[in-house]
Amino acid sequence: MAERRVVLTGLGTVNPLTRSVAGFWDSLLACKTGISRIERFDPTPYTSQIGGEVKKWDRVVSDLVASKESKRMDRYAQFAVQAATEAVADSGLDFDREDVNRCAVIVGTGIGGLQELETQHCRMLSKGPSRVSPFTVPKLMGNAASGHIAILWGLHGVNFAVVTACASASNAIGEAYKVMIRDEADIAITGGSEAALTTIGLASFCSLKALSTRNDEPQRASRPFDKDRDGFLLSEGAGIIVLEELQHAKARGAEIYAELVGYGASCDGYHITAPDPEGNGAILAMRRCIEDARADISDVDYINAHGTSTQLGDIAEVRAVKRLFGHYATGDLLVSSTKSATGHLLGASGGVEVIVSVLVIRNGVIPPTLNLENPDDECDLDFCALQPRETTVNTVMSNSFGFGGHNACLMIRKFEG
Repeated sequence: MAERRVVLTGLGTVNPLTRSVAGFWDSLLACKTGISRIERFDPTPYTSQIGGEVKKWDRVVSDLVASKESKRMDRYAQFAVQAATEAVADSGLDFDREDVNRCAVIVGTGIGGLQELETQHCRMLSKGPSRVSPFTVPKLMGNAASGHIAILWGLHGVNFAVVTACASASNAIGEAYKVMIRDEADIAITGGSEAALTTIGLASFCSLKALSTRNDEPQRASRPFDKDRDGFLLSEGAGIIVLEELQHAKARGAEIYAELVGYGASCDGYHITAPDPEGNGAILAMRRCIEDARADISDVDYINAHGTSTQLGDIAEVRAVKRLFGHYATGDLLVSSTKSATGHLLGASGGVEVIVSVLVIRNGVIPPTLNLENPDDECDLDFCALQPRETTVNTVMSNSFGFGGHNACLMIRKFEG
């Protein structure tokens, strides 16, 4: 039997910059950022008062989802369903014509329904336990997003959630890829979603001292690899993609964006929040990804870096890239962090960044690392600082590293029939 190949045929996103893939790409190339002062609640008491907020969000905007059903989803699940609806429409799939037993849904989240937990806890304290909503558990559980997406189209294939902090979406996509390689599905809806920009979410990350406090300059606050970086920006949203087995996609005449060719994962086994300072776990995940793709390090044209704008994380990633890629890292290899524009979407970040990676290949333009005005002495790679870079890109690696020491890397290649 011929080896199965997996291609990307649909993209969908909700994020601080936009609610569509086309708008997202245009905003990235226009060097816009989605970072601003938080509006959903008064951020004045917090040390970090800025973030990547999805503004004026009410509910899922889709003919497939009734208003009543949308209200029974936590904000993070609403984002996932909205992005999945765009991705499926973009793919041109008609599930009435598909074997729904071979349609998988695997969606990651770092935290899940934090807003619902917060809301119902406040209600319990003020009104008593009998007033807690019966929808609390179905709204806050981490598998709600994957469940709602499957219900929307009546899909019966492999379905689960991945929770690996900021690596969640990339692990979800990688696991979906492996499910398809093993011939357990022909189609997979996958990616990640997050909505942790709540009062307790912001307070928790502030207490960790993980967030930027550049409150007077929100658009300049996310500055990966810059000497003056002071933490990441908490953001929210979703990035969902449609994967298909190649022959299945060809048979229905689907437009193919790119091919997913490699996946690598590992754990630092070092610290619950800090990365291994030498990047050993990151190196292992990247190496496994390259080996899985049967590629060489020189095949990688561009890395969409994890690059969150933290002191420890940025340096650890640079060290890992330099140790693995050797002289090539400071030669032809191009790198950028689009978190400089979006902030850090935690468990959704890998899904959004795979979409970026696909569009880089498709359009031959690399979005810049914004605000990189004074590079850290140790961060001496070509980060495509400040402005987009036009160039031919055939192969992209997307890195995601999360609390707990979780590392996940994906490799995407220009599709050639």
